Parts: sequence; structure tokens; C-alpha cells
Amino acid sequence: MNAPIDPSQWFEKNETKYVELIVPDMAGIPRGKAQPVADYAKKFKLPWSIFGQTITGDYYLKDNVEDKDMEIRPDWSTLRPVPWAAEPTACVLTDCYELDGEPMTRSPREVLQRVLKLYAAKGWFPIVAPEVEFYLIKDTEAGDSDADVYDPESDSPQEGLIDPYGFDYVHDLGDFFQQLSQFCEQQDIAVGAVSQELGPSQFEVNFDHGEPMKLADDLFHFKRTLKRVAYANNLHATFIAKPDPEFPGSALHVHQSVYDADGNNVFSKPDGEPSELFSYFLGGMQTYMKGALLMFAPYANSYRRFLNHWSSPINLEWGVDNRTAGLRVPESDPSARRVENRIAGSDVNPYLALAATLACGYLGMVNRIAARPEIEGSAYKVPFALLRHQYEAIDALRANDELREVFSEDFVNCYTAVKELEYREFQGRVPEWEREELMHTL
Repeated sequence: MNAPIDPSQWFEKNETKYVELIVPDMAGIPRGKAQPVADYAKKFKLPWSIFGQTITGDYYLKDNVEDKDMEIRPDWSTLRPVPWAAEPTACVLTDCYELDGEPMTRSPREVLQRVLKLYAAKGWFPIVAPEVEFYLIKDTEAGDSDADVYDPESDSPQEGLIDPYGFDYVHDLGDFFQQLSQFCEQQDIAVGAVSQELGPSQFEVNFDHGEPMKLADDLFHFKRTLKRVAYANNLHATFIAKPDPEFPGSALHVHQSVYDADGNNVFSKPDGEPSELFSYFLGGMQTYMKGALLMFAPYANSYRRFLNHWSSPINLEWGVDNRTAGLRVPESDPSARRVENRIAGSDVNPYLALAATLACGYLGMVNRIAARPEIEGSAYKVPFALLRHQYEAIDALRANDELREVFSEDFVNCYTAVKELEYREFQGRVPEWEREELMHTL
């Protein structure tokens, strides 16, 4: 957990003038308000319709036609500086409550908290280590379909840039990554290695393992920080899952393990062999992840990532050190036995992605669902076993009673309504292929 912080002492020590009160919305985008620090102890409210806001700014308001308020309460353990602010500014994440004092169950942070409470009630404590991929685009603004991936030396940005796990482009962007590292350190974001990935100007940042809420907070702040640093360097950072049909998609890989109160990894027996709980955790992921796929693939674009074999999974098989499988078990000592979920795209809300992957494993453990046998060789030889598009995923989440209970009826109803509205807007736009191939042929 984040360490307790006395906000008044922190503000005085850092000569802070303003504090941003932040609520992560359904897309994982920061919403909220900025206040003078003198007002930090006051009560604050925001309309809870922000959880009904789509990625394009439309609203699902069916169950909140009055646009009611909710109370937002700062979690002062998340207090941190805003390094790019013109004046000394801090930000703090907030938890959301109904005006009667009950938790706002549709809040993504509350969804993750609900899942963690289920683990704690069993004496289990999950640990996660995310890895997030992204592309850097040069000299563009968001929404420019003709944007180029970053190339420091060439006007032909897609030529000769695929250098998997190379160093040259990381070095060429040395000032960029140095500033990113400094900003992350100032905010206590526990980032680790940076690597060039399979795509041109595609990079991956690894996070140190830790408690899920802290890592979700770190991921949330990292995305914001990366975009600010990119903007300051005339770049644009994008976490879209499939930015180009010719390039690999971007994923959020999540390594996860579960420990007991004595610090023992419950995935391993005392003799070092895999435990039944390990099999049950995998079995739960294989059983429930299709129902939760909307939280791993939240947009129409997300499903394009599953269309080819650029290190993207197409099913929920598992294998040891097998990156073709949706569920990879890295080679490790028994004390570090873990499962890597390779299904999620980098476009996810980190709170919801972590809540979903842990919820699926939890249901497998409590329901004692054994995993299928380990896949041998390439998992691509097994038929496609995910979902083809967003409507299927919306229906699957709505229909899964066990996931509805874990996440709450309120959250599932609101989240699926928002995603349905987004998909309806997507369907209302005629794509280039239809105009080029059908317009003059049919």
C-alpha cells in the first residue's frame, strides 16, 4: 500500500500552491478539479455522470438524468507533485462516494478495491508487475491519421525502423527518456527497464512488482506523464492497441502471483512443485476472461490487435515460457511462480484491467476450476477462441452473473452502456475500405 502522508506538512515542505483532485474515469483518463492548497480540507463534489462519459465526450445518462453529484475524498497516500506544472502543484487521487456515504460502485478504483477485498477475506494477497507498450509519433497532434512514427534521421519514418530489442533508437531518444525517468522518480512511479519493441518506434516500459492498487495508480500516472513529456518534445505518445495494420499492436502484459499472510507464494507447494491453487488460478482465467474481455479490449480498435500473429494471443491457452499463448508462465524459482496475462491491450483502464485479471483468477481458485493441459509448441495452432468484436464482449460481460457480482451490478450496467454508446458511434462512421472497395463496385 501507499505510505500515509500528512498533506499539510507535505504542502508546506514543497511550497505547493495548488492541488489537483483527480478521478480516473471509465477510460482511465483523469477528471477532476484544481484547488488552492488552503482549501484542501474542504468537502468536494463532482457529477457522477463522468463515469457515463464516452471516449469522445458523449454521455450515457439513462440512470442519472438529474446529473447528480458525488463526494470525492482525497486518498492522501497518493499525493505526489505535478512536475510539469508552471507553479508548484500537487495531485491526489480521490475515492468516490454517494452523498449518503456509500462507495460509488461504478468508480474504477472502487472496482479494483472490491476485488482486493475478496482476496484479503481469503488470506490471499496478489502481487502484480505490469509491462506497457506504446508508440511515439512525431510532429503531429492527436487524431492525425497521417502521423509518422518517430525517426530521428529519416523523412521516411517506416523505413528501416523495426529493430526489436535494439538500443539505437532508445539512445537517440535519450533526453526524452531521461526526462521521463526524472518525472517518474519525482512521482514515486516504480518504472524499471525500457526497451525497443517489435514495431517501429514502439517501446515497452516495465514496472517493478508490487501491490495492485499502487501499480494501478502508477500506470495511471505514467500514461499521463508520458504524454506530457512527449508533448514537450514535439512528439505524441499513443496507447492505442492497433495503430497501424502493418505494425504490431501494443499490449499491457500483467505478471501476477498470489501470496499468503506469511509471504509464501500460494502457486507453489513446499517442495517447489506447482500447487492446485496455481492450476485453479489459470483455470479461472481460461473460464472467465472471455466474459471480462471488454475490460481487456475496451474499444473497437482493440479487436484488430487479435487479427495477426505479431505476438498477440488468439486464445486462452497457457504454456511455460511460451509467448504464443494468451497465458504465459515465465521460467522462475518456485517462490516467484507467476502467470503473465498477455490478452490486455495498452488502451485499457489500468484499474479495470487489473481488477478483471485478478477477479478471473480468484473465481477459479474459489470454484476450484482446474486449468486445461499446458499447450505444447505454438498456441497459434489452436483455433481462435477470443471474441471477434466489441458487441460480443458487451453481451458476454452483461451475461456473466459471477462477474456482475464481483464487479457490482451498477458498474457492469454503466460500463457496458458506455461501451455500447461508443461502439454505436464507431458503427455510424463509414470506413475507408467501404468507400474505396464498395462504393464504385456495388
